[in-house]
Amino acid sequence: MPNQTSQANQSTQTSRTRQTTGTFTFARWDEKPVAGAHGGTRIAHAAVTNDYTGVIEAAGTSCEYTISYESETVGFFVGYEFIDGTVDGRKGSFVIEQRGSFGADGTIECSFTVLPGSATGELTGLTGTGSYTARAGQPATPYSLAHALAG
Repeated sequence: MPNQTSQANQSTQTSRTRQTTGTFTFARWDEKPVAGAHGGTRIAHAAVTNDYTGVIEAAGTSCEYTISYESETVGFFVGYEFIDGTVDGRKGSFVIEQRGSFGADGTIECSFTVLPGSATGELTGLTGTGSYTARAGQPATPYSLAHALAG
């Protein structure tokens, strides 16, 4: 039979998942070719800086993408972004892993996950998943984040 005290402690240490939103803007995008022909199948690397508002408040994040182009305007990407700021007013840092695609119409679809164990400070224990859809010409990109903070 499970230990009742242990079960009670687990339920007080976890918090429920909150559905939240915000926006981000690209502050800097520095892309360099890695391999392949321009205009065709190729791989590139991009160093990106973003600014977040909403549930995530952070300026000057550090994001690194590897991009696989099928053509000049269609492809896929993976990336890791280090975010130092606040979530729901709690200060700390964390890393998100991003995976997405982009199409000929300029639309970017991405889903992301907070890397387990990456959160520090008041954000220690942060878990979450989210997504965004960026459209060409949009000044800011809306994101959604389902997250939980212990305590």
